[in-house]
Amino acid sequence: MDCIFCKIASGEIPSKKVYEDENILAFHDINPQTPVHILIIPKKHISSADEITAENSYLVAKIFEAIPEIAKSASLSNGYRIITNIGEDGAQTVKHIHFHLMGGVKMPEKMA
Repeated sequence: MDCIFCKIASGEIPSKKVYEDENILAFHDINPQTPVHILIIPKKHISSADEITAENSYLVAKIFEAIPEIAKSASLSNGYRIITNIGEDGAQTVKHIHFHLMGGVKMPEKMA
């Protein structure tokens, strides 16, 4: 498999890590859209939210359990946004489920 996020998770491609445990990895986005822009991925490949099953949903739960700690370590005490994109129309550019933790600025209410 030629997945860039799998290569980052395995250490084959370096990243600026923020958080890591046996199931997930969080690292700074190389093209940040906000002052704080962290990507959070499961280490096991899941293509998108459309591929979440009863067998792998614990990985998404682990991500959401870690988000408050990751946000706190990034000094996001006044709020933040979590986004995931699914498929071509949803602007998913890397086919490995990932969540964007974005903050450090007042976010607009309008999403599009």
